[in-house]
Amino acid sequence: MAFISSGYNPDKPMTNRITDIGPQKYDQFYPPVIAKNKGKWLYHEIIKPGVLVHVAESGDEVYTVRVGGARLMSVTHIREICEIADKHCGGYLAFTTRNNIEFMVDDKSKVEPLNKGLTTRKFDRGTFKFPINGTGASVTNIIHSQGWIHCHT
Repeated sequence: MAFISSGYNPDKPMTNRITDIGPQKYDQFYPPVIAKNKGKWLYHEIIKPGVLVHVAESGDEVYTVRVGGARLMSVTHIREICEIADKHCGGYLAFTTRNNIEFMVDDKSKVEPLNKGLTTRKFDRGTFKFPINGTGASVTNIIHSQGWIHCHT
């Protein structure tokens, strides 16, 4: 009876609701162009592997650069991802269901500097930290089930 003793009213469930428990509502983190055009997208095209353009009814465009991500990431790696998003994308990014990372920009002129910034970042042995691809007929991360007790999705 914790809810009753704390003043919970089932007829008005939002009254005195504690909102800092759990994740915040996802749509408040949309890039402005996505929020403006939600549900009004006409089509998308793959410009080149890993780079898409989404076109809205309003004529607005969003360019997405998809890069391979890892299932487990270090804090240092996540900070680097955030640094890229801050520098090129106004701080916005998204993760796909396969743990890939999508950097979104609202202008075609921002795509090439973003791509260049991603391809110059390499691990010590020379492999790309952020390989651009994962769209169309290409290899993407394989996500498998670890069993019902570990399932996060």
